[in-house]
Formats: sequence, structure tokens, C-alpha cells
Amino acid sequence: MFIVSVTYQTPLETVDSHLPAHIAYLDDYFAKGIFIAAGRKVPRNGGYIFARGVSREELEAILKNDPFKLNGVATYEVTEFAPNRTAPEFAQLLNL
Repeated sequence: MFIVSVTYQTPLETVDSHLPAHIAYLDDYFAKGIFIAAGRKVPRNGGYIFARGVSREELEAILKNDPFKLNGVATYEVTEFAPNRTAPEFAQLLNL
């Protein structure tokens, strides 16, 4: 599993102008089962995406197509995460 930290590089007005395309991009990868969670950072200076089922190289290729990346809105830091303990309701994360 991977955790992608997204950091905005532009004012929020610019981020918001690309948000509909970014959401459509996220929806596509949620439908494919690759993205399993996404949301904003608080304070709103970026977000996080949790991804599974792909290699780091495949994920980096996917991220290059994010409208935020294509338009210089955000940068990305990818961290691989291998959970070995969870609360019972998140046990399915151990098999990702």
C-alpha cells in the first residue's frame, strides 16, 4: 500500500479551479480499486491518497496524469506503507 502526500503549490483559488477535474481523476482510480481513500489535509494545504495493488512505478505513472500535476497545482511524496497491526474494523488493510 502507498500513502501519497499531496502538497499544493498554488493559491487555493487555482486549486479550486482544477478541483472538478481532479475529483473525476480520483473517481476513475477509485472505480478501478487502486485508490482506497483520499481527503484534504487540515489546514487545507494539500491532501492524502491511499493506493494499493500497483507498483511504485505504476503509481508514479498514474500520479503524472492527475490534473493537479499536469497543471502545476501540487507536488507529491509517495511513501510505501506495510501495516502489520490494525484495529479489528480495519483488518482488511493487512492484506493489501
